[in-house]
Amino acid sequence: MSNEPALPATDDLRGSRREIFAWAMYDWANSAYSTISITVLASYVKYDVLPGKAGTLLLSAGLGGTMFVAAMLSPILGAVADAHASKRRWLAGTALAGAAAVSLMFFTGPDLAWLLVLLYLLANLGMELSQGFYNGFLPEIASDENMGRVSAWGYALGYLGGGLALALILVMFQWGDLVGLPDDLVFRKRLGLLFTGLWWAGFTVPCLMVLRDRGRPATRAPGILAAARKAFGEVRRTLVNIRHYRMLALFLVGFLVYNDGVSTVITQSHQFAIEKFKMGTTELGLVILMVQFIALPGAMLVGALADRIGQKPMLLVCLAVWTLLLALAFFISEKWQFWCMAALAGLVLGGTQSVSRAIMGLMTPERHSAEFFGFFNLSSKAASVVGPVLFGFMLAYTGNPNYAITSLLVFIVVGAAIVLPLNVAEGQRHARQSKEEGGGRRAEG
Repeated sequence: MSNEPALPATDDLRGSRREIFAWAMYDWANSAYSTISITVLASYVKYDVLPGKAGTLLLSAGLGGTMFVAAMLSPILGAVADAHASKRRWLAGTALAGAAAVSLMFFTGPDLAWLLVLLYLLANLGMELSQGFYNGFLPEIASDENMGRVSAWGYALGYLGGGLALALILVMFQWGDLVGLPDDLVFRKRLGLLFTGLWWAGFTVPCLMVLRDRGRPATRAPGILAAARKAFGEVRRTLVNIRHYRMLALFLVGFLVYNDGVSTVITQSHQFAIEKFKMGTTELGLVILMVQFIALPGAMLVGALADRIGQKPMLLVCLAVWTLLLALAFFISEKWQFWCMAALAGLVLGGTQSVSRAIMGLMTPERHSAEFFGFFNLSSKAASVVGPVLFGFMLAYTGNPNYAITSLLVFIVVGAAIVLPLNVAEGQRHARQSKEEGGGRRAEG
């Protein structure tokens, strides 16, 4: 019997099983970069190309900077994609550009540090921008009843793909001499980056071949500058008329807060491991590999439970687990405890992200899918530097990584408090009303 999670039945989906699988394959594709960037790439930057403060600055400020740029561009490009019905083309451009940047890192070194910096920024930007277009397909291929499972399917494949890519690279590090690779760890790191870019690009192809935009291009689709003016105009109108989308707005604010805590745990856990336990690259890679494969069944379990008991209750359960996890992190003193905490984090990591995406999908009008998911992307990136800054300040000020990691608890608690009054059903009604009004306007036109 296969151990793979089953796709939802097709009779209550908007998309076919083929479309669902092709969509989820982009999670499989880009997750390789997510895992390699905090292991192999981080090691290559800090120890081989830009040692000292320069490498640290690139990995922190560079990541925060590209996230901020992506946050500003996502609603603009999302509006363009909706108007032109071109999410697939934008997904292709951003994803393949990011993958190419990672592959070209193979040719960098200390004498080409400037090129590595440029490619690193381009890879991160491609990664972040592509997520908005990718997520924008979710309301087009999943029904309200199966949104949680479809979203979880994507995250599950993502953790499996990212974990498998990392495992293959670790095998190459350990036994590369058996296939004739030079006994040079730096060369093998560069080869791992080339492999990651090819993986990202290659597994993006099924998504691009199968998915199609279901919307129709607007009669007078705007260009980039016109879309930018329109997007910022819509932001202003949304702020003025926020009561019309109050549940969506409430969720986005709460998500911005608690996701900053969750994402900081993901991006800064390697610093905790290095500072507290002096973990090397291989051992840290094994920890992350374990998290990847635990997150796969965790995402599927949370997705299935969310469709049974409701998306919001399942989200609150996940946030409760994160609260417990970060509270216990204050007392970690042994390496085996870190491994156990990492395993617990893996169980709810994919589930938290999956159920959040599903809630957003439930409350998003289909005709504004790319635009609204652009705002979803904005909310997850715009404040992404706050958590790492707090973590870094606490680590520098106290010299104690336990204090630093536990300080992230404030994001989880405040975010949970914000989403506590969320009414997903009301948000769904708003989305349906928007769809009906939009259809009426098109009919009148």
